[in-house]
Amino acid sequence: MHRLFVAIRPPRATREMLIDLMEGLPGARWQDDEHLHLTLRFIGEVDGHRAEDIAAALGRVAHPPIEVTLSGLGRFGKPGRPRALWVGAEPRAPLKALHEQVNTLLSTVGLEPERRAYLPHVTIARLGSGTAPIDHYLSENAGVALPPFRAEHFGLFESTLSHQGASYAMIARYPLDRADPAAG
Repeated sequence: MHRLFVAIRPPRATREMLIDLMEGLPGARWQDDEHLHLTLRFIGEVDGHRAEDIAAALGRVAHPPIEVTLSGLGRFGKPGRPRALWVGAEPRAPLKALHEQVNTLLSTVGLEPERRAYLPHVTIARLGSGTAPIDHYLSENAGVALPPFRAEHFGLFESTLSHQGASYAMIARYPLDRADPAAG
């Protein structure tokens, strides 16, 4: 079985700036460099044949490059019990259009479309019951705004779980180099 997701990997300079944000919150489990990505679609576990079909379907994506800006902080989880911290990604409309195209193409190989609202972001920390209150961290870093980067490709990633945590490997890379023919 293969545990897969589709994502944009920010360039090294952007990842280094994200890593610089990762301090000042006791108990947070900060992401490693290899884990920093902007998810377009989580797929989950599939067999080898389905993984090949997914890789082929993603090769049909037709979308131009996107100038991405990472800015603003947010959290996932219930009020008073956050489980993750993230940096938002703009512009949302082109990222959402790319997400929807990926979703549509994956449905052609039998995957159920993702139904939850798409919020483009890069997760920077996982939070648990031992994490200090996050309000101070959020207010101190609320104005975070990184220089834009040009997303010229996205990837199909495999996540391998172990006792040390998850490790990610890009198993296929796809260019963002052409317009969606349906948009014209």
